[in-house]
Amino acid sequence: MTFVTRKALPRRTFLRGMGAAIGLPLLDAMIPGVTAQTLTASIRRLGFLYVPNGVSMNHIGVNYWKPTTAGNDFELSPILAPLAPFRDQLTVVSGMSLPMAESLGDGSGDHTRACAAWLNGTHPLKTEGADVRAGTTADQMAAAVLGKETALPSLELGIDLEYLVGIGENGYSQLYQNTISWRTPTTPAPIENIPRIVFERLFGDGSTAAERLSGIQTDRSILDDVGEEMSRLLSRLGVRDQARSNEYFEAIREVEKRIRKLESNFELTQPPPELAQPPGGVPEDYAEHVKLMFDLQWIAYQADLTRVFTFMFGRELGGRPYPEIGIPEGHHAASHHGNRPEDMERLARLNAYHMELFGHFLNRLQSTPEGDGTLLDHTLMLYGGGLSDSQLHSHVDVPLAVVGGGSGKVKGGRHMAVTGNPPMSNLLVSMLDKVGVHPERVGDSTGKVDFSDPDFSDPLG
Repeated sequence: MTFVTRKALPRRTFLRGMGAAIGLPLLDAMIPGVTAQTLTASIRRLGFLYVPNGVSMNHIGVNYWKPTTAGNDFELSPILAPLAPFRDQLTVVSGMSLPMAESLGDGSGDHTRACAAWLNGTHPLKTEGADVRAGTTADQMAAAVLGKETALPSLELGIDLEYLVGIGENGYSQLYQNTISWRTPTTPAPIENIPRIVFERLFGDGSTAAERLSGIQTDRSILDDVGEEMSRLLSRLGVRDQARSNEYFEAIREVEKRIRKLESNFELTQPPPELAQPPGGVPEDYAEHVKLMFDLQWIAYQADLTRVFTFMFGRELGGRPYPEIGIPEGHHAASHHGNRPEDMERLARLNAYHMELFGHFLNRLQSTPEGDGTLLDHTLMLYGGGLSDSQLHSHVDVPLAVVGGGSGKVKGGRHMAVTGNPPMSNLLVSMLDKVGVHPERVGDSTGKVDFSDPDFSDPLG
């Protein structure tokens, strides 16, 4: 680590040790002479979170997803209810469509196309082989700009990682279902679901396979490798910065302990080959897995290691059961509710469960001070999916919710009821614009989100 003797601590300060490079959160010592508002406004973050297999929309007077009224005075629907603590930073967007996920002459395959087109507004090439083609996604457009300032341009996270290949839904390659992120039209960015691998991407610094094995076997924390520099850092900081740093280091230590608990289930007697992925596993408990991945992203945001991420709660057509909430059958099976009230309510319960887990992440961000606000104040995220009514495989009025303050550029507490079924890629263009990324278009976009009706003033304006 390179400390300087002048008053300011560089924003890119790292604590370095054997196999470790620990970035720091934003501290007061990094901003003397510069207002917190000026510095944090320049840190622009984006996140995109995908839920598969559609949602329960509405049935006989019950609007499970979409609020019944538009504007500021709306009630949160049952699925959105877990976001009540974050209402002021929530904008529900209804009425937008995903036309490039329609058949367009290719027959069935709505699940595959929903996933492949969600962030690029591009109809995927129907192919059974590896010659997949879709479109560069909004997250990667952002990563090309915002990623120039961070160690990792972007993170692609998820839960159900199968790396399926071969023929999938109606002759579509299963590669389309592995990710929602595409670096180029022919290069999908695969997700990562193993917490240890993500942890080492964030904090590893070239340790060997043998060193990794030794650390696991001796229960040695990565923070132990930077202990001396950590003590030197804390001695030079003010009281508030010391408290902030200690909270951050404790968050890293707590996440690492949870990862090590997973690894205790693996018998490791010899180091894996060089260049092989580090050993590890995924939690058997779905909620713990999701929370652990979110906590890794929360730490990555704090240290400004990346400003762009995607997250998949599951795969389209996925068969994961949820017995913990009384849904023993697979997700995809549960999504075909047949318009039966009890089955629609059960799917809504599953949709709300995902939303509760998202709320865990939002609470982490909202509880973490940064500059003149919180991490949530300085982040902009899109939560949703490429299917609306799962029974109909509909791509009209897809579920979308924008969350976060966007460094003061986004007003929440609204339900935007859009008319005319414009492509949701218009919303992607608007979100990119708010973080300083200005593409001419995203896929089939026809403009930006814009409302002339004073009752629906653009919360992204």
